[in-house]
Amino acid sequence: MPYVDSEIYYESVGKGAPLILLNGIMMSTSSWAYHVDKLKRNFNVITFDFKDQGRSSKMEKDYDISCRSEDLLELMDHLEIEKANIVGVSYGAHVAEHFVLSHPQRVEKLVLSNAVDKVDNYLRELGRSWEMAAQRNDPELLFRISFPFIYSHTFYNSNGDWIEERIKNASKVTNKNWLDGFTRLSRSGAYFDLSEKIKEIDVSTLLICADEDMVTPKNEMKKMAKKIKNSSLVTLHKTGHAAFYEKADLWCEIVESFIKPSKSFIN
Repeated sequence: MPYVDSEIYYESVGKGAPLILLNGIMMSTSSWAYHVDKLKRNFNVITFDFKDQGRSSKMEKDYDISCRSEDLLELMDHLEIEKANIVGVSYGAHVAEHFVLSHPQRVEKLVLSNAVDKVDNYLRELGRSWEMAAQRNDPELLFRISFPFIYSHTFYNSNGDWIEERIKNASKVTNKNWLDGFTRLSRSGAYFDLSEKIKEIDVSTLLICADEDMVTPKNEMKKMAKKIKNSSLVTLHKTGHAAFYEKADLWCEIVESFIKPSKSFIN
């Protein structure tokens, strides 16, 4: 298995310009399997687990979310990638914001999907409720509390049996080690705030929002897009915070058409 210094697990498939996908807080490299299969036709697609996530090493104390951008830097240095297209979802997008502000010369194009530039009181309290569920060592409780926020009203009503099965299966394989890592990751972003610094982003940026997203609402993303001078914004309809999953084909098409010059960008 490929690791960076025995700590950061990663996977790399396909040929072409490097495209690095950054996980949401509950994700791992395996969460991207469908997307990688589609995107690898035109890119060298790289996925990895942040420390405290998936198959990467676990941390022993709390940290700030900016530390996770160093995981990305370590990976790029290890793979000798000078510049890459960076695509982040939710927590991963917040890491990407830190990274592009600290290392702008390492980013070709940037995609921020279902993200904010500041964790407000509402989102902070939502995170605390998920942390409290995780600290009870009850994964099913965590998933039942979080899933209605992660998936849209439309998706929930159309895929009830699938969601129930997913909750049951995920609960069976989730252990205390995963829950502790999740809690630290959640705490790391509790006071995330780049609402002023975001104006300094100077690379071509695409923001993807969803009209049923309760975690990172589209109106907040519209405000965010106005701060980034070289940016575009796309809204996915009848989908929620897990837009990349609910409408995977469309999401991949949008990302690819933005990054690949020969494609017509869908806006």
